[in-house]
Amino acid sequence: MKNIFGFLLAMIFSQLVFSQNIWNVKAIQPSGKILDIKAIDKQGNYLDVKAISISANNQYLDVKAIKNGKYLSVKLMPGNERYHPMKAIDENGDVLDIKAITAQKEKIDVKGVRQDGHIISIKAVTSTGDFYGVKAISKDGKLRDVKGVKFENSDIEGTTQGKDFFANVKALPQIVCNGDEMIWHVKGISPDGKLLDIKAIGKDGKPNDVKAIFENGNNHIIDIKAFIGDAKLPVKILSSKEKYGPVKAIGNDGLIYDIKCLDEAGNKLDVKGVTVDGNITNIKVVARDGSFWGVKAISPSGNFYDVKGINLENEIKVNGIVVKAHVKALPQE
Repeated sequence: MKNIFGFLLAMIFSQLVFSQNIWNVKAIQPSGKILDIKAIDKQGNYLDVKAISISANNQYLDVKAIKNGKYLSVKLMPGNERYHPMKAIDENGDVLDIKAITAQKEKIDVKGVRQDGHIISIKAVTSTGDFYGVKAISKDGKLRDVKGVKFENSDIEGTTQGKDFFANVKALPQIVCNGDEMIWHVKGISPDGKLLDIKAIGKDGKPNDVKAIFENGNNHIIDIKAFIGDAKLPVKILSSKEKYGPVKAIGNDGLIYDIKCLDEAGNKLDVKGVTVDGNITNIKVVARDGSFWGVKAISPSGNFYDVKGINLENEIKVNGIVVKAHVKALPQE
C-alpha cells in the first residue's frame, strides 16, 4: 500500500509539474560559470530550488524548494546579521539552509544584501565577500532576476509554518530601463491604440491623477498611487464577491476612490482585476461592450510596464479596508 501511495503521489506531482513552467535557479560567477542552488535538509540531502510559473504568469514567479514532491516556501529571514539569509521552510517548520554549490562542493551562502524600496537584491556571498548574481533560467534560456520582495515596512513581512520571515523570494523580469524618470503615466489602451486617461474619482466627481512612481532605486515593482491633493494614496484590488475585482484608491481615513478610465466620449469605464494567473491578477479596462483593454504605466520617454495586481497570501487591511492584491507596475515579459 505504501508503494502504491508513493507511486500515486509521484504521478500527481509529475502531472502538476508538467502543467507548470519550471525554471532552474542558479548562481552565476563572473567567469560565466553557473552554480547549482540547493536547499539542504537535516539529513544533508540536496533539494532542488526552482522558480514556478503557473498558468500564463511569467512576471512574478514563486521560488520554491522541492522535497518528496512537495513545494517548500523559500524566504529571506530576519536576523541580527548584516545580510538576510535565504532559507527554505518545510511543513514541520524546520528551517533549511540554501547554498550555491561549486564544482569543488564548496557551499556558498545565498543572502539578501541590499534593499531598494520593495526589492531586496539576492546574491551568493563568498567567504571573501564576492557577490554572484542569482537568476531563474527557463528551459529555452530566458532569464529572471531572483529578488526579495517586501510590502510591509516592518522587519517581519509575515509568518509561514510558524516562522517569521523578512521578505518573500520571487523571480522577476530583468530591467530594461534605468528608472531615471521618476513619475510615469498610467493609461488605458483602446483596441485602436489610443491612450486613455485613468483617474481616481471621489464623491465630488473630480478626476485625480493616477501615476506610477519610481522610488528608492527600485525598478522591478513600481508603486501605483492616486494623487489626491497633497496625498499619494495606495491603489489596491479590494476583497469582493463581485465577478471582477474592484480596483480602488484608499484614503488615509478609509475613504474609497473609484479608479476609472475616461474614453474619448468622456464615459467613465471600470478598471478591474479580471483574471488570475498564479500570483498575478490581470488588470483591464472593462469597455462598454464588455471587452477588455490593456492598462499600462508609460514613461515620458516611451517605456511601457504592465499594471497588475500582486495577490496576497492572506487578505490584509489598508486604512481599515480589506485588500486582496497590491496594484503595481511590472516590467513587460
